[in-house]
Amino acid sequence: MRYVTLAATQMPCTWDIDENIAKAEALVRQAAGPGAQVILLQELFETPYLCLEQDFTQFELAQESDMARVVQHFAALAGALEVVLPVSYFERAGLARYNALAIVDADGTVKANYRKTHIPQAPGYEEKFYFNHGDSGFQVVETRFGRVGCGICWDQWFPETARCLALKGAEILM
Repeated sequence: MRYVTLAATQMPCTWDIDENIAKAEALVRQAAGPGAQVILLQELFETPYLCLEQDFTQFELAQESDMARVVQHFAALAGALEVVLPVSYFERAGLARYNALAIVDADGTVKANYRKTHIPQAPGYEEKFYFNHGDSGFQVVETRFGRVGCGICWDQWFPETARCLALKGAEILM
């Protein structure tokens, strides 16, 4: 049996992306200090939750996966601290946009890019306006500290998420 120390972060976000990245980094460092090995950052932490209403100007926040500043920043941090970091961001891929999660291993390597499968739509959750349904399928990633399976937010409410990840060998569900 192996032991893994997990941590999750939570913080209020502002429209100052630099400030949010700095706050998230401080929380990662705070968790890594006493030994957390896998540290989950909150969903779409670069800004406040942007899906409260439909606003075309928010599309400007989406970035291509290999160019996403937040992913590059936290990949470097993961490598420096030798921790696993699932990093949530607003992804643009051609004309599509996704609520995505880059899974970064403890050496700073981006091992996978998961795109949220289940997209809610209700007043205050205008996610179908912003995001396409994910096309990556549920993914399990071998990391230094174990096999990590990831879903994003509403994915957890659907039993097939956990079932698929478990059948694929996930040891940790995030």
